[in-house]
Amino acid sequence: MRHGIPRGNRMTNVEALVLGYQSRIYNYTAIIHADCFEWLGRLPENSLHAIVTDPPYGVKEYNFDQIEKMENGNGGIWRIPPSFDGHIRSPLPRFTALDSGERESLERFFFEWGRQVMHALRPGGHVFLASNSFLSQLVFSALARSGLEFRGEFIRLVRTLRGGDRPKNAEDEFPDVCSMPRGCYEPWGIFRKPIPARMTVAECLRTYQTGGIRRLANGNPFADVVASERTPKREREIANHPSIKPQSLMRQLVRAALPLGKGVIADPFTGSGSTVAAAEALGLSCVGVERYQDYFDMACEAIPQLCGVNTNSPFAKEPKSESQLFPSNYMHRSGEL
Repeated sequence: MRHGIPRGNRMTNVEALVLGYQSRIYNYTAIIHADCFEWLGRLPENSLHAIVTDPPYGVKEYNFDQIEKMENGNGGIWRIPPSFDGHIRSPLPRFTALDSGERESLERFFFEWGRQVMHALRPGGHVFLASNSFLSQLVFSALARSGLEFRGEFIRLVRTLRGGDRPKNAEDEFPDVCSMPRGCYEPWGIFRKPIPARMTVAECLRTYQTGGIRRLANGNPFADVVASERTPKREREIANHPSIKPQSLMRQLVRAALPLGKGVIADPFTGSGSTVAAAEALGLSCVGVERYQDYFDMACEAIPQLCGVNTNSPFAKEPKSESQLFPSNYMHRSGEL
């Protein structure tokens, strides 16, 4: 089933990548209902220019039985944290509850996923992959073993309210102790499919339109540390997904992922559709893949609305100096304190 914005006889860059799956096609982007492993494997080799995605990390936390437990306040893999200083904190995946077997499964999952990415991505194509401080070392090492080059991290400074809790059931006994540091950043792994031997970045750009990261509109380099906001309420109301990322962040990332401003981005774990919406808003080609029908349906409706969000937040503006890049009061500005 295909439905979306009429395009006359124009064939979009993404339409050829739908591969007959249930889909919705917009002006520059598309979302399809499929398993991303299957879809990546079916793509012709070297089809994609970049990947920007926020995958599941417990692998099972977005299974609907776990979501139902979260919504009912019963936990499961999701931890329902207490309020803190008057703030009601969102549920968080209980990654510390993963046993050794589940951690091994997590590594295998991302190793096999990385192999599929190696097939579908053009040489020199970049992967921007959201992670967390607790599991990033497992995931990043698995992706490196799959053949992708680890090119560093993009650090999103954001007050998540993760961690910082006193010891459970012993809060009064140990009032000056926290079990984990308070989370104030979100690491994104940056990977690249290797450039062919003896090929320079310039030659890769000419041949594949890949190999580098796009500079900011003002000519400054893309920075690997950015102060960010939590996802605004208006965006969370559009798409009620546990891990929706703000448009002020995603529009920066999808722009950076295409060094020449052309090509096709993929988000194999689409969820709320925020990556696809960011690309659509900037006129960039992107294909989102979502395996759960309910999330696919939600994203289909959310993408046009998220695309129309006005990101007038200070976090969406390009910094002109280091004091703007690393504002000392970014937590206050994000509404967290």
